[in-house]
Amino acid sequence: MVTITLNGQAVEVAEGTTLLEAATAAGVNIPTLCYLKDLNCIGSCRVCLVEVEGQGLVAACNTAAAEGMAVRTDTPQVAAARRANLQAIMDDHRALCATCVRQDTCALRFLSSTFNLQDAGEALPVPEPWDATFPLQRDSSKCIKCMRCVAICDKVQHCGVWDFTGAGPSMKVIVRDNLPIADAGCALCGQCITHCPTGALTARDDVSRIMDAILDPTVETVVQVAPAVRAAWGEGVGLSRDEATPGRLAAALHAVGFDRVFDTDFAADLTIMEEGSEFVEFLGSDAPRPMFTSCCPGWVRFVKQHYPQFTAQLSSAKSPHQMMGAVVKNTLAAEADEAGRRLFVVSIMPCVAKKYECDVPELSTVVGATHGNGTSDAGLAPDAPAAPELAAEAASDVDAVLTVREFGRLLRLVGVDCAALPEASFDSPLGLSTGAATIFGRTGGVMEAALRSAAYLITGENPDFSACDTTAATPETPWMSRELAIGDATVRIAVASGLENTSKLLDALESGEAAFDFVEIMACPGGCVGGGGQPIRFNSELAQTRAGVLNRLDAADKLRYSHENPDIAKLYADWIGEPLSHTAHEWLHTDQESWKI
Repeated sequence: MVTITLNGQAVEVAEGTTLLEAATAAGVNIPTLCYLKDLNCIGSCRVCLVEVEGQGLVAACNTAAAEGMAVRTDTPQVAAARRANLQAIMDDHRALCATCVRQDTCALRFLSSTFNLQDAGEALPVPEPWDATFPLQRDSSKCIKCMRCVAICDKVQHCGVWDFTGAGPSMKVIVRDNLPIADAGCALCGQCITHCPTGALTARDDVSRIMDAILDPTVETVVQVAPAVRAAWGEGVGLSRDEATPGRLAAALHAVGFDRVFDTDFAADLTIMEEGSEFVEFLGSDAPRPMFTSCCPGWVRFVKQHYPQFTAQLSSAKSPHQMMGAVVKNTLAAEADEAGRRLFVVSIMPCVAKKYECDVPELSTVVGATHGNGTSDAGLAPDAPAAPELAAEAASDVDAVLTVREFGRLLRLVGVDCAALPEASFDSPLGLSTGAATIFGRTGGVMEAALRSAAYLITGENPDFSACDTTAATPETPWMSRELAIGDATVRIAVASGLENTSKLLDALESGEAAFDFVEIMACPGGCVGGGGQPIRFNSELAQTRAGVLNRLDAADKLRYSHENPDIAKLYADWIGEPLSHTAHEWLHTDQESWKI
C-alpha cells in the first residue's frame, strides 16, 4: 500500500493504482474522455490532468500513485489546462448538437458545457463518405480520436474492425485496411457505439420509417419487444426500474400508435420448443459436438466471418423475433388483407445486428405455404383456402428493427408520458410468456431455458431450477461450464458472452482442450442486457444490473417452463403441428450457412 495526499487529504491505495482510480475511490471526480478501464488508458485526450507536486501536470489515467505523492485536482491551473485541451478537441469536432442523437448522452457535450467552452473558430470538419444503408453508422467529423472504439473492438470483441493511421494532429481512426465497413468483419455487436463518447458512431436511424408506417392507414403495424428491453427501456425516458414495468412498456407501445403489441418473450418460448427438441435429437446423434445456440445474429455474423468451420454446428432455430415475424405474417396476413391493409412488423431490440438480420433473404417465409398437415398458412383458419394473391408472396417477416435508444426517441417524439401510463397487457394470442423466456436477455438465459424444457422432453418431468442454473456466467471469465445429468445422459454445457471470450472458447474446442455438447454464445458482454442497442451511460456497464431485473421477473412468474405456455401449445395445435414438423421448419428454422454477410 502507498499513501498519497489528494487535495490535502491522506489517501491510502494499493501499489500500482492510478491517480484516476485513487481519486474515484476517494469520491473525487476527475473528467475523462478517452479512458476505458483496463482497455484504453492512453491519456490522449488530456482531460484528466492533475497537478503533482514536483512533476507538474500529468494524466491521471496512466500515472501510478507513489508514496508521498501530493496531488491536486481542484486548482485553477488544472481547470485551465483541462479547458484548453477540451477546446482543442471541440475545435476539430463537428458540433451539431441540436440534431445529434447523442445530445443527451454525449460525454464531450457535457464537459463542453461544464468548462464553458466557446464555439470553434475554424471551419468544421466534413464527414467522410459512409454506406448509409449499413446498420452501423460513422460520422468521422464527430470523431475525437479517443481510440475507445479501437480498444473495445480489438480487446473485447475480437473483430479488429477499427484501426488508426498517422500520428499527432494528423492521426485519424479508420476502418481496418481502409476496407468498406461491410467487408471489414464487423459482427454488428454495436459495442463500439455504446462506448463512443460522442455521436461519431451510431446505429442507422429508422424512426422516421416506423412513423410513416404508423401514419399510413393502409398499414397494420405490429410491434414486438425483446426480453432484454424490459430491463432497460426506462433508462431512456426517465423511469426508475420499479416504474419501468412490462405492463407500462406494453402501454407505451400502444400509446405510440402500434395496432398490435406482442411480446417477443412468447417467441422465445417458441424458440425453446424448437431448439430444445432439436437438442434432444442432437444428443442421440453422432453429429459433431457441440451444438451452438443461434439466437444472436452478432454471433452468427462473427462465426461466419471469423470461424466459418463451426457454422454448420449452429442450431437451425431462428432467433425469437424472426420466429415471431414468421408467425405474425403467416397467421394474420389474410385478415389484414381482407381489411385492405398490409402487415408491417417492427421489432424493438437491444441490438444493432438485428437490423441486419431482418433483411436476410434466407429468413423470409412464403405466405401461403402449407402446414405439415396440409392446411393453409395464409393467415386464415386452418381449414380455409389460401388467398390467391398471397400464395406466392415472399417478403421480410420482420420489416424494421428499432434499438432501445430509437424507441426512447420515438416515445419522446410522440410525447408519451410514460410515468403516467396505467399498466396494460400485451395483446393475445402472442403475448403470453414464461420466466424462461424472460431470461433470454442475459448471458446463460437461453441455455438455462433450453435445459429446463429439454430435461422435460427427455424425462417427462420438470427439473429443479437449480439444476439448470447458469447465473454463474459472466463476461469476466472466458466461459462458464458444467455437467448435468438428464435421464441417462450426462450433458456438458458451456456459456460465453463477448466475442473475445467466444474466440477463446472456439480455439479451445478446435484444439481439443475443451469438449461440450451444447454451447450458448452471445456477442455482447453479459448478453442482450449489455447489447449495442441499449441506452448509453458513459463509462457505466449496466449489464449485471439489468440481468438482475430479468432474474427477478423470472422468479416471480407463475409459468417458468416454456413447454407450459398454453398459448404455445395452442399455436402448435392450430397451425404448426409439433416441434420440428414440416411447417415448423418452414416458419421457424433456417440455414445459417446460406446467409450472406
